[in-house]
Amino acid sequence: MGIEGPFWRAIAVFRIASLVYAGVLLVQHDGYARPVMGWFVLSLMALWTAASIFAYSVEALRGWPLLVIDMLVTLACLLASPYVEGPYQYAEGVMPLPATWIAGPVLAWAVYGGRRLGALGAAIVAAADVWLRVRTPEAPVLINGAVLLFLSGVVVGHVARLAKQAEERMQRAAEMEAAQRERDRLSRGIHDSVLQVLALVQRRGQELGGEAAELGRLAGEQEAALRDLISLRPAPSGDLRSLLTRYGSATVTVSTPATPIVLPPAIAAEVAAAVGAALDNVRTHVGPDARAWIFAEQEEDCVIVSVRDEGDGIPPGRLEQAERDGRMGVAQSIKGRIADAGGTVTIITAPGDGTEIEIRIPVRP
Repeated sequence: MGIEGPFWRAIAVFRIASLVYAGVLLVQHDGYARPVMGWFVLSLMALWTAASIFAYSVEALRGWPLLVIDMLVTLACLLASPYVEGPYQYAEGVMPLPATWIAGPVLAWAVYGGRRLGALGAAIVAAADVWLRVRTPEAPVLINGAVLLFLSGVVVGHVARLAKQAEERMQRAAEMEAAQRERDRLSRGIHDSVLQVLALVQRRGQELGGEAAELGRLAGEQEAALRDLISLRPAPSGDLRSLLTRYGSATVTVSTPATPIVLPPAIAAEVAAAVGAALDNVRTHVGPDARAWIFAEQEEDCVIVSVRDEGDGIPPGRLEQAERDGRMGVAQSIKGRIADAGGTVTIITAPGDGTEIEIRIPVRP
């Protein structure tokens, strides 16, 4: 039943106490003109109290059908009260038979849907009570009950919603903790087996040379990627740093701050995709073994990410010629993505000095 369980049990206690109070009113008070009708209404209230307590205790039954039926039964008992009281209706000291019992569905609506639904339920019940008073000219029009119903619905609904949110946060924290424990367990096993084997292959491949050196290099890349993967901890949504570290390998060095670089998730994903496109260009135009460096930093008003390589640079006019030829890698995959995210791209290149692509994304409150 979760965090809602205590709320539903409290409502059940309230319904029973209100029912007992209605029975005391009927037994001790002589202001009811039709006591037989009163006992009939009280019996209906008792039956619905038992049925509602059982129904709300079953999570599968909690929903709009039950809430609507609960409200209709309560309104029926409230609208029947003038026939029980007869000419004594609203006389001094005479209370309607379901005086406090009518708050049951208001509290149920509040726990189920929060303060807004609680306020709606209070408005429905209060409207029925005010209508009964208005249609009786000699009855005083009092709003005390309506105000109490409204306050009860709003306060209980607000507290119930806060409790649900707290439970959800605790659940997410427990899941993250369990996932991290499982990650740590797997990390220990991988470190003791797979990583050691990859490190051995890399070392022996470099010693043997030739084709074995290439196998050693590939093993080193996989070791670095796997080590980064098992060392990652759950990152905040939109953390650009965690997205960039995935590009780290034996040929790609990633330098980021120690703290997360948090951007809107969609923008962080676009920046990471643009960095991936820049690395693809390095592998295509410089070579699969070319070294590349990713630097990321966060200033007060913007996030800066740069991708540098060790190539020969971009000859003058090549990017413009590529766009005219329909090759839109840099224009769309990098510049287009960053422009859509509200940022800018600067390409710094010179013959023999490699290329640096600098991405700037403004940080908005």
